[in-house]
Amino acid sequence: MTPVTITVDVNDSHLASSASTVASTLVADRAASRLTAQDATLWGAEAEAEASIRLAWTTLHSTSRHLIGEIAELRAQLHGEGVTRVVLAGMGGSSLAPEVIAGTESVALTVLDTTDPGQVADALAGDLGRTVLVVSSKSGGTVETDAQRRIFAEAFATEGIDAASRIVVVTDPGSPLAELAEQEGYRRTFLADPHVGGRYSALTAFGLVPAGLAGADIARLLDQAAGTVAALAADSLDNPAIQLAAALGAAHEAGAEKLVLADAGSGIAGLPDWIEQLVAESTGKEGTGLLPVVVESVDAPGFADAGKDATTVSIGKGEAASAISVDGGLGGQFLLWEYATALAGRVLGINPFDQPDVEAAKQAARALLDGADDAAIAPSAAVGAIEVYAPVSSPHTPAGLDPRSVPGHLASGAGRARGITGEGSLTDILREFVGTLPADGYLAVQSYLDRLDDASAALLRSELAKRIGAQVTFGWGPRFLHSTGQYHKGGHPNGIFLQVTGAAEYDLAVPGLPYSLAVLQLAQARGDADVLTDRGRPVLRLHLTDRVAGLAELVRAVQGL
Repeated sequence: MTPVTITVDVNDSHLASSASTVASTLVADRAASRLTAQDATLWGAEAEAEASIRLAWTTLHSTSRHLIGEIAELRAQLHGEGVTRVVLAGMGGSSLAPEVIAGTESVALTVLDTTDPGQVADALAGDLGRTVLVVSSKSGGTVETDAQRRIFAEAFATEGIDAASRIVVVTDPGSPLAELAEQEGYRRTFLADPHVGGRYSALTAFGLVPAGLAGADIARLLDQAAGTVAALAADSLDNPAIQLAAALGAAHEAGAEKLVLADAGSGIAGLPDWIEQLVAESTGKEGTGLLPVVVESVDAPGFADAGKDATTVSIGKGEAASAISVDGGLGGQFLLWEYATALAGRVLGINPFDQPDVEAAKQAARALLDGADDAAIAPSAAVGAIEVYAPVSSPHTPAGLDPRSVPGHLASGAGRARGITGEGSLTDILREFVGTLPADGYLAVQSYLDRLDDASAALLRSELAKRIGAQVTFGWGPRFLHSTGQYHKGGHPNGIFLQVTGAAEYDLAVPGLPYSLAVLQLAQARGDADVLTDRGRPVLRLHLTDRVAGLAELVRAVQGL
C-alpha cells in the first residue's frame, strides 16, 4: 500500500522537550508494534480482559474491505427503487464518524442522535417515499435509537410504505437489534466486528454503511488508513502516533489536562467532534484524563487565550499558533487518533477501552421514567422566559424539568439549594454560579434542545469563554452523554455544569412505550444531573419556557457577565 503522509508537529518547545522522554519510553517498550499486534497486556493486568476483546480496530483498513461492494450493491438497489435519502438513527460512535465522513465528502446524510421531538419531527417531514433509515447500535439496546426506529416504522406504515423494506440495521452479532431485524425482516443487517469498541468503530460498518449509502467514497477512506499503518506501527521517534501520544501525556503531567481542538483548514468537516468522544471517553476515568474542548476556530476564546491548564491542538496546515498541529487525510486521521489515544492511555496508566461511568446516567433516566420519585417541586426562581433550578445538596433533586409539561415524577426532587442562592437577575445567578469554579476548572454547557432549530445555543460556549477566565465546553444532550459524559463523571473533578432544557412546542409519542420523546429527553437531562450531583459536581439547570425568547435572554445575561 502506498504510504500516506500524516504529520504531527509539537510546536511548543517546552512541551516538545518533556514529550521526548515519554516518546523514548514508548519506543523502548515497543508500544506501537505491540498495539498493532493487538497485545492486550499494554495497559496492565486489570485492563487485559477488556483490551483482549477491543483491539480489532488495528486491522480494519483490511478487514472492512468486503463492505465496499456490499454497500455499493445495496445503494444501487435502493436508488433503483427511488430511495435516495439516508437517515441515520445512532448515538456516539454510531453517529459521529459517519457524520464526519459524509460532511467531508459533501454527501447528504440526516443524522438523528437526539431525543428532541422537534429535531426528529424535522427528519420525519422529509420525503419518506424516498427515505431509508439506518438503525445503528452496537449494543442493540440504545434507548434513543430504539425510539427513533419505532417512530419511523410507524410513519412508514402510515404512508403505506413497507417499513421492513426501508430499514437497514448495523449492530453486533447476537444483539437484541440483530434478533429484531431478523424477526421483522428488515431490508439488510450488517454485523460489525464485536471486538471493536464503539468509539474506535469509524472504519467498521458503523462508520462506513451510513456514509457509503449516502454516497461517500469509503474505498478511498480505507486506502488512506491503510497507507498510514506502517508509520503508525513503527517503534520509532518518527511515528506520528507516538509523537502525539507523548505530547498529550506530557501535557497532562504538566497540569494541562484540557485539549483545545480547532480546525485550521483541514478540509475535514467536524473531526474535533469525533476526537472529543474518542479522547474523553477513553481517558476520562479514575479521577484523571484528557478533556477535549472543541472550539469554533483557532481565533476563538479558549484557543487563542488558552491558559496553562490547556494545550491547543489544530487540525490542518493552517497558520494557527497551536502547541500541537496534526495534518492528514480523514482515513489516516481516524487511525492516528485511535493509536495515539490508546498509547496515551498507557502513559496515563488507565484502561482506554472501558467506560465505567456511562451507564450511571442511563440508569438514573430509566428510574425516572419508571416513576421512582413523585414529589413535584417548584423552580428556585423564574426570570422572564427562564425557570432557574439552583444546585442542590441531595440526590434526586430538581434539574429544571417543567412540571407543567411532564409527569409529576419527572419534575420532582427534594433538598435545599447550596452554593448559589438562585436569586437576582439571570446575570447575577450566572455570576454566582461561575464563582463556584475551582482553580483550573471548566464549565460544561449541556444543551438539551434541537441542535438545528435551536442552533444559537452554541453561542453560549464562546460568549462564556470570553468572560469567565476558564475553559468552556459545549455539548448537545443527550448526544454528549455518549462522549464527554464519561469524563464529566470519571475524569478530573473540577467541572461545573450548566444544563439548558426547554419546553417542547409539540411532542412525539414513542410507539409501544409509555412515554414520549419530550419526556425521555427531560428524563435524560434530569438523570444526568442527579448523577453529577451525587458525585459532587455542581449543576445549574435553566429551563426555557419559551425556547426562542429564553435563548435570547440567556445570551444577553451571559453577555452581561
